[in-house]
Amino acid sequence: MNEIDLLKEMFNAAVSAAQPAVVIPNHLPAPPDGRTIVIGAGKASAEMARAFESHWTGPTDKLSGLVVTRYEYGAVCEHIEIAEASHPVPDQAGEDAARRILDTVSDLTADDLVVCLISGGGSALLSLPADGLTLDDKQQINRSLLKVGANIKEMNCVRKHLSAIKGGRLAAACAPARLVTLMISDVPDDDPDVIASGPTVPDPTTFADALELLHKYQITEPTAAIEHIKQAADETPKQGDNRLANTEATLIATPQMSLEAAADVARRHGITPVILGDSIEGESREVALVHAGVAKQVLRHGQPLPRPCVLLSGGETTVTLKGTGRGGRNAEFSLALAVALNGLPGVFALAADTDGIDGSEDNAGAVVTPTTLQRAEENGLNARHYLQDNNAYTFFQSLDDLLMTGPTLTNVNDFRAVLIP
Repeated sequence: MNEIDLLKEMFNAAVSAAQPAVVIPNHLPAPPDGRTIVIGAGKASAEMARAFESHWTGPTDKLSGLVVTRYEYGAVCEHIEIAEASHPVPDQAGEDAARRILDTVSDLTADDLVVCLISGGGSALLSLPADGLTLDDKQQINRSLLKVGANIKEMNCVRKHLSAIKGGRLAAACAPARLVTLMISDVPDDDPDVIASGPTVPDPTTFADALELLHKYQITEPTAAIEHIKQAADETPKQGDNRLANTEATLIATPQMSLEAAADVARRHGITPVILGDSIEGESREVALVHAGVAKQVLRHGQPLPRPCVLLSGGETTVTLKGTGRGGRNAEFSLALAVALNGLPGVFALAADTDGIDGSEDNAGAVVTPTTLQRAEENGLNARHYLQDNNAYTFFQSLDDLLMTGPTLTNVNDFRAVLIP
C-alpha cells in the first residue's frame, strides 16, 4: 500500500467510526407511554434519523418527526420527515423547517418523548430569526463572521442571540415532555452548547457576549440585527431554567473517537500514531506551519517520536479571506503545509472535513506529497501566489490532488494526518 492510500484508509476509518448506524443503536431511550417525536438538524441528522428508525423498539404508530439536513445529505425514512436546506449560509428552506419543528413540539405532554438528533451544520440549517429580524439579517451576519475568520464558538454565540430556536429555546418549547438529545460533535472541546448552537441545552453565553464579538470584528450591519443584540430583550434559557428540567444530552460521536480509529489503522500497518489534539483551532495556514515544524523535527531528530509515524489532529481551523480564490480550510491547510515543507522528502499528508465538504466546495480536502511543489512548478503554478489568493482548491484541482468523497452523512469536523514513513 502506498502512502496516500494509507492516509485515505485512516480518513475512512475516522469517518466510519462516526457513522450514525454505528453510534445510534447504543443510545436509544426507552419508549414512552405517549408519543415519540424525533426532531433535529445537521449534516448527519437525516442519517441519524434513519438509524433511529431502524433500531427503534417502540410502537411505530406513535413515532413521527421532522429533521433538517444539508442539500444532498437526505435519507429515506418511513416515519420521520426529512427536509433539506442550505449550509453554511441559511436559506428560506431552513427557516421554514425550523418553524415547522417548533410547531411539531408545541402541544406535547409529560407522557411524550422528544428525541433531538443534533450534528454539525445545525446552526445554519435550523435558522429561525428572532422576532423583528429577517432571514436576510441572519445571512448578512453569517457571511460577515465567515469572512473575518470568527471561530465556531464565536459564530454560534452571535447566532443564538439572533434566533428564536437556538441556545436552549427549542428545549424550552418541548416542555413538559421528556427531551433526549443525541449529539455528534463537530466542535473543539465538544461543548454541547456550541454544537449546532445548542438548541436543546442551557446557554452560558449572553447578549453582552454577542455584542462584544460584533465590536471585536467591527461588524456594524445589518442595523436590525445589531439593535436586537443591543436591546437584549429576551435572554436565552440558562442552567436551572425549569423548562429544561426534564432534558438530557449525550455525545455519541466525537473527533477524539475518530482520531483513535485512525490511530488503530496506523498501528496495524506498523506506523506509530501520535494524536496532537482533537480540538485544534486557529488560522489554517498557521496550524499548517506547526504541523510542518513537528514533521521536520521527526525527520531531523526523531522527536517527539522516530519514524515511521503519523501525526493526527482534529478540530476546526479558520480562514480569514484576503484573496478572491476558491478553497475551504482543509485545502488551505494542505497548501500552506506544502509551502512550509518545500518539497521535503519523506512527508505525506491528508487534510479533509469528515462531512465530505470542505467549506462550500465539492471536495472533502486535499493531499500533499513530497512532489507537490515540483509538479506545480512543472504546470506553471506558483504555490505561494495561490495561497496568498486563498485559491487552494484551484491549485490542487490542477494537480488532481483534491480528495473527493461526496457527502459522508456524518460530521466530526476536520481530520488531518501527516505521515512520515
